[in-house]
Amino acid sequence: MTATDATPTGGDSAPAGRLPSLGPHGEGWVALQGALLVLEGVCGWRGRRWPRVARPLRLLLAATLFLCGAALFAGGSRRLGRQLTPLPRPVAGGELRRNGAYGLVRHPIYGGVVLVATAWALATSPLALLPAALTVPFFDVKRRREEAWLVAQHEGYEEYRHEVPRRFIPFVW
Repeated sequence: MTATDATPTGGDSAPAGRLPSLGPHGEGWVALQGALLVLEGVCGWRGRRWPRVARPLRLLLAATLFLCGAALFAGGSRRLGRQLTPLPRPVAGGELRRNGAYGLVRHPIYGGVVLVATAWALATSPLALLPAALTVPFFDVKRRREEAWLVAQHEGYEEYRHEVPRRFIPFVW
């Protein structure tokens, strides 16, 4: 599939097939994701610390988000098993996962990273909120690119999208 192939949008505003592949398996998406997460880490380590106001509540929220994010990430990773790859193009001959974490959301690993990034920002520095917030549109665009490949590879993916409407976070988004 090329970056200009027309594919279903799954309710999105632009066809996912128009998004660039950034390499045969989406290597560029992984590089961009790595850069964004490094920026998140640096902003948390080097940024000004949060004021002491509401510190216990903020840290409780950070811990909760971290645990939920880690559970989503681990559940998605475990369910993929040998099909797990950092690349957004699905493994050739792979099986479409529909249960476990994938019965709750279509991209639990991405949702887990978003929650953990937000937890990191809440635990470290307000400056880290900027790259944490950027993970939301980044993963949504990456998801649309990946889903174009999934639609092309798995006959039942469109049905799965309707069965599991949440993309990243169960009961929320």
